[in-house]
Amino acid sequence: MQKTKIENIHAREILDSRGTPTVEVEVETYCSKSLRSKCNIGRAAVPSGASTGAFEAHELRDGDKKRYLGKGVLRAVQNINDIISKKLISKDVEVSLNGQKEIDRILIELDGTENKSKLGANAILGVSLAMARALANAKHVHLYQFLGDRITPSLPVPMMNILNGGKHALDSVDLQEFMIMPLGAKSFSEAVRSCCEVYQSLKSLLYSKGLNTSVGDEGGFAPSLKSNKEAIELILQAIEKAGYKAGPDFYLTIDAASTELYKDGKYVLAKEGKILTSDQMIDFYSDWVRQYPIFSIEDPLSEEDWSGWNNMTKALGLKVQIVGDDLFVTNIKRLKRGVDEGTANSILIKLNQIGTLTETLETIEFASKNKYKSIVSHRSGETEDTFISDLSVAVSCGQIKTGAPARTDRVAKYNQLLRIEEALGSKAVYGGSNLTACLK
Repeated sequence: MQKTKIENIHAREILDSRGTPTVEVEVETYCSKSLRSKCNIGRAAVPSGASTGAFEAHELRDGDKKRYLGKGVLRAVQNINDIISKKLISKDVEVSLNGQKEIDRILIELDGTENKSKLGANAILGVSLAMARALANAKHVHLYQFLGDRITPSLPVPMMNILNGGKHALDSVDLQEFMIMPLGAKSFSEAVRSCCEVYQSLKSLLYSKGLNTSVGDEGGFAPSLKSNKEAIELILQAIEKAGYKAGPDFYLTIDAASTELYKDGKYVLAKEGKILTSDQMIDFYSDWVRQYPIFSIEDPLSEEDWSGWNNMTKALGLKVQIVGDDLFVTNIKRLKRGVDEGTANSILIKLNQIGTLTETLETIEFASKNKYKSIVSHRSGETEDTFISDLSVAVSCGQIKTGAPARTDRVAKYNQLLRIEEALGSKAVYGGSNLTACLK
């Protein structure tokens, strides 16, 4: 088995899409027996969330109010350059996913905490992802090929966020994300094109109604609306305006981010002036599912409301995809509880929630074995890094959530998927048909 030696690891502080510091890492390896290239460099940048779950791995920030309002990441950078690098430099690594597992194991043990709070999950993840890229380069394969190993790759259906609310947009609606899914498309490139057409149609529709067309953190429009239902009605009009039909061509997806709405055991929909119990929230969603072509609802209830989640799954689990984000935080232990209790039927996958590539892949595999669907996702604070594009293809999860067709931090992911589709050629399979079958 080919091996490569880690020659250097270097981290720096860069900016994410919100102008907030984040960690970027470069790993350099040397393959003495490589015929084409002896030096292989992998680079990765770490994203950050605004709406974060309480059980996510720890993101290490400096807390120095004199720098970036306390959001600096120089401590995480220093942990990489002074601690992690000394542990890993000169180590021979197998050029395979087994080699990746070994590096991730060392990183986890070096930190030694349950939530990676000693070194910082942002520090550990940066090294983990950069290592994967370096190994892919050493193997002379695309990243999705390295990550997928023997899995047949497929292109994901985009969950395209076209209207933002909650913590992602000021003075918009209560629920955080309203997305469209082009399940009726025949290819990924066709899916992206049709989504862009609906997005532009929504913009012109909002403009014609005198509504704000500025965008939120993830590129979706952030108009000030009277109700959450109005957001859905506008999107349905935009789909029709673009020449498509809701149902056969497009389905709707909601990310309620309900942990942010949960106050003293109730759900506060401030925009609508409503305070609802868990059961009333389930009735709220049930009413929407009856009225609209909704395919998926993410975080419909709080991360602490397990009984509500169980009731939600019983009520709607056979009708829509119920996705745990804050509930599961890409953590296999929390997902196991969900499986045991019959909670939700899908999981959102965010690399920085757990902190290493290996743990992420293990969670995806466990979800698949237990018939839970996985959706690879970005964060609201993103960079130009396109790792999740390759990951979504490699694991053939069939779905990716990575924002609107606006802002380069979001578009970069779509463009990478277009490149992968081109590289796969006739072998490119679009996941829409498999998901459509779930609706029947």
